[in-house]
Amino acid sequence: MRRDPLANSFYVATAHAWETQASLVSAEGCDVAIIGGGFTGLSAALACAEKGLSVILVEANSIGFGASGRNGGQLIPGLRWSMREIDAEFGRERAQAIFDLAYGAVDRVNKRIAEHHIACDAKVGHLEAAYKPAHFDAMQRDAAFLAKHFVWEAQIVQPEDIRRHINGGGYHGGIYDAKGGHFHPLNYALGLAKAAQKAGVRIYENSAAQTPVDAGTHVEIRAGAGTVVAKHVVIAADTWTGGIAPELRSYTVPIMNYNIATAPLPNADQLLPSDAAVADSRFVLNYFRLSADKRLIFGGGEKYVQQPPADIAAFVRKHMVQVFPSLADVPIDHAWGGAVGVTMNRLPHMGRTGSIFYAHGFSGHGALVTTLAGELMAEAVMGTMSRFDVFADFPHSRFPGGKWLARPLATIGLLYYAMRDRL
Repeated sequence: MRRDPLANSFYVATAHAWETQASLVSAEGCDVAIIGGGFTGLSAALACAEKGLSVILVEANSIGFGASGRNGGQLIPGLRWSMREIDAEFGRERAQAIFDLAYGAVDRVNKRIAEHHIACDAKVGHLEAAYKPAHFDAMQRDAAFLAKHFVWEAQIVQPEDIRRHINGGGYHGGIYDAKGGHFHPLNYALGLAKAAQKAGVRIYENSAAQTPVDAGTHVEIRAGAGTVVAKHVVIAADTWTGGIAPELRSYTVPIMNYNIATAPLPNADQLLPSDAAVADSRFVLNYFRLSADKRLIFGGGEKYVQQPPADIAAFVRKHMVQVFPSLADVPIDHAWGGAVGVTMNRLPHMGRTGSIFYAHGFSGHGALVTTLAGELMAEAVMGTMSRFDVFADFPHSRFPGGKWLARPLATIGLLYYAMRDRL
């Protein structure tokens, strides 16, 4: 059996102390049951507890086991769509509501970090680097639109100035956002978990949940060797959502991403002088940043099958060396991977069915928005639906092909767009 790709994660190796919580073995009751111990579920649990509700959170593995503990740690304001695209699709009034939430997620994460004293190596600054000149042209139009209509200022970085942020990659300019940034995602998740416990949330790890049964007056969930009876349920399982709520399975496909962390680099500040996180504009993007101890954490390439590469470090290294040739022989201390839930339109899929709320499909752009999504579901549980509905009203389509063909058909489409990067 191939070992878990998370086993050699830099984040696991540098995680703060956390006492593993017991599995659920008995019957318990609460106001709100949360399925999933990542950013979304933990945020929902904490927000519900702060509103005076009794909360139980069940996690199939360990806190932060999924994308929340494996991602690149990049804090990118907004959604996968630019505000120019959102405005054109939904109109100005709705675009303003979307902007207020999506870009306001920066403040929500920063507030959680500050008020709960979460030590997660949070740093400021994010650069979107233009892979092609045409990409830079589009970036400038997007930045100008964002500044003019939504009063969000980001710095246009001309091609001749790109070395202020990155020495490598041959990029054609970019957009630097000082309100973006990067952090240690697993330590952020653990910090949320500890804050939730202090607020009264009961957390059970290694307690896989089965499909919730809505009986009208309550919802029952079998998890681990026990049962939870709740008034409301929040499903926050991202790529595992379809296994818990089969009717949601076809709204996302899992895309595998892989990361490496080098040994500490003596020339780290020369590679990334501004210490910003960087993501380029390719469809299959490269994304990278420096850790607190000056390692390069680099993500590159995607795989559309869930079988990991035989050598994750070698798979990602080739992408890293294309950007930073001088790192061809640098030691790789950690290599890991995980799945990202991607929707057809690459916007989050949120909604409710009776007393069951859900959020998934953050499409690789969720490090900030997941905290917001959890809080929106907490508001909805309390009966305030207006902000929740801003995201829940996004139009979504199922991936065609049903259970067996959806993923192969999606792969064909993704490979087409990946090929365009090379043209």
